[in-house]
Amino acid sequence: MSLKRVQRLMKKAGIRSIISKKYRPYSSKQKVEEQENLLEQDFSTSSINEKWVADITYIHTIKNGWCYLASVMGLHSKKVIGYSFSRTMTTDLVIKALDNAYAIQSPKEGLVIHTDLGTQYTSEEFKGYVQSKGMKQSFSRKGCPYDNACIESFHAILKKEEINNVKYIDYPTAKKALFQYIEGWYNRKRIHSSIGYKTPQEIEDCIRHIA
Repeated sequence: MSLKRVQRLMKKAGIRSIISKKYRPYSSKQKVEEQENLLEQDFSTSSINEKWVADITYIHTIKNGWCYLASVMGLHSKKVIGYSFSRTMTTDLVIKALDNAYAIQSPKEGLVIHTDLGTQYTSEEFKGYVQSKGMKQSFSRKGCPYDNACIESFHAILKKEEINNVKYIDYPTAKKALFQYIEGWYNRKRIHSSIGYKTPQEIEDCIRHIA
């Protein structure tokens, strides 16, 4: 059956399709320089706070339009250890997410923080924060999402299980829902096959108890 016939039948029956609004980022003519990739898709760890990954995703609200979630994940436990939600996608957004993770986790020096080549992560402000905390910065290759697959996977799960199933009225509503999903469900109740069908919080609690 052709697309036009489906459209005619839908119109006759008074049926309208639901279109999921997608974010289309502005194209940039600025040349992206390759940066050092310390991970090289090696996501293995022996304990918590050895390797962290970070990224930004886009969340739509009816009244406030696009809002932005910056997340930081610990690779050992798959726990979302820090995040920040804002109506603007700025360097401050990603610094707040990383600072949130650092304050909670108190990692030792030498931790690797891996991100893509977004302008927020390659900014001098972000680099300065990373260096001030004794972290090592690592970057994905241009156009290679597999280099940051773990945090990409989290954001995909977040959209599949939460964001794509509701329409947020405004920024405060979305912020509350994200807190409930991340802290109430993803970190503490959702089991993961990659960590032995345990929750991220269970893995972290076990490591800290042994330590």
